[in-house]
Amino acid sequence: MSWTYNGGAIPDNIEEYYGFVYCITNLLTGRKYIGRKYFTKAGYKTVKGKRKKIRVSSGWESYYGSNKVLQQDVLALGADQFTRDIMVLCNSRSECSYYETYHIFTSGALLSDKWYNDWVTCKISKRHLNGLKIA
Repeated sequence: MSWTYNGGAIPDNIEEYYGFVYCITNLLTGRKYIGRKYFTKAGYKTVKGKRKKIRVSSGWESYYGSNKVLQQDVLALGADQFTRDIMVLCNSRSECSYYETYHIFTSGALLSDKWYNDWVTCKISKRHLNGLKIA
């Protein structure tokens, strides 16, 4: 199952963003997972015998979250039994952390077995969120 953006088509310029916050839903049980993913990750290439740091694709197109129980369910039930929806497109790592944490807390995901989420971690600097508005 491919990604959707707020239930619709993904914008053509999606990779102009740093990353996104998403929700994966198990269609058989209704159980959900909220997470964040970056479009790129650190990589390296050799130029004139020197190692140079570059950004490479993170493999987000085939990503199904970091939660081990969710990953086991995807393997056991098949990817076609899950939807993957991008909730928020983010311009920075801090925005991704903020919106992931915001959505986990406001949904009550850590307080219910209806969610795969079982922990949250974030490191956010207020100065990195200038001009950010509540989703």
